[in-house]
Amino acid sequence: MGFFIGRDREARRAYGFDEVALVPGSVTINPEEVDITWSLGEMRFEIPFLASAMDGVVDVAFARALDNLGGIAVLNLEGIQTRYEHPEEILRKIARASPEEATEFIQRIYDEPVKECLISRRIEELKEKGGRAVVSSIPQKALRFAQIAQEAGCDIFVIQSTVATVRHYSTKYEVLDFKEFGKLVKIPFIVGNCVTYEAALELMETGCEAILVGVGPGAACTTRGVLGIGVPQVTATIDCAQARDYYYKKTGRYVSVITDGGMSTGGDVAKAFASGADAVMIGSAFARSREAPGQGYHWGMATSHPNLPRGTRIQVGITGTLEEILYGPAKLDDGTHNLVGALRTCMGSVGARNIKELQLAELIIAPGIKSEGKIFQKAQRVGMGK
Repeated sequence: MGFFIGRDREARRAYGFDEVALVPGSVTINPEEVDITWSLGEMRFEIPFLASAMDGVVDVAFARALDNLGGIAVLNLEGIQTRYEHPEEILRKIARASPEEATEFIQRIYDEPVKECLISRRIEELKEKGGRAVVSSIPQKALRFAQIAQEAGCDIFVIQSTVATVRHYSTKYEVLDFKEFGKLVKIPFIVGNCVTYEAALELMETGCEAILVGVGPGAACTTRGVLGIGVPQVTATIDCAQARDYYYKKTGRYVSVITDGGMSTGGDVAKAFASGADAVMIGSAFARSREAPGQGYHWGMATSHPNLPRGTRIQVGITGTLEEILYGPAKLDDGTHNLVGALRTCMGSVGARNIKELQLAELIIAPGIKSEGKIFQKAQRVGMGK
């Protein structure tokens, strides 16, 4: 339903995670007996969680750790890991930079060119001991980097930009043809990001295995403030999931929807799936793990843009191990630990035996859901009042 926001100017109401809630079901299920496995092409994963392709979140060691825990970590091929042979000292310097100098310092750090030999090396390191290698690039570099990655044994390639569309126009550089990319590169690929039904549907027609949904919701992203664009994640996920369902009915080919960004608690994750997501991509929650390379800091990958930064460096702290954040035991009372356990318990409470059934759970508009009755938590800055 549209609303008029001025004379003859209609606008649609959109909703984010804090404005909706899931309604408990009339049947409940033991959380230990729900199925949260997820498939991408012929690959099957124990948990539907991906770690964002951000330098404060994913390096080789983190990717191996998440792979061992059943998820997917995406390594950014245009980040510090492929610009510096020994990135550890660079990461320490970013963590030590003052808030006033952080953005300018990160811009200088990312002036160093990407070294193609390091692309192959990082993928080979990811593949050691049977691990999976999942990497990402912006569209302009995707074809070249994907060919190198494929030769090195890459399992999944992610093409990611602030806003991804099939119909992109430029006279300054050669525009990536996603369909041609799919013919030349013989490994599964994911494309993002988008937030609308139309864009999602066109991206699905490129042959990708999944799309990423989200423009600007990330904790370290400033796109919504700098550019004024974005759609709240609940509405964006629902719209893109509708495109997925239509495309599946039309072609018989299922393309996964991955909600990317804006989730910091188990409740946010559950609402993403109830909105239609098949998997979720998370940054800041994983940046708080002991294994993350950011050492308690997290920054958007557009922070380094030389003219128009659309990200910032934030201090998220270190709250526990990656295993504790995913599987518990939870040491915090705010929903940021044991995300898998929270998802399972939510599914049991709404009577969903698997992710597909959770996508059908009843959602209600409830802007007061996080504040109702929580006056003491808010006053004392504990639990949901932090």
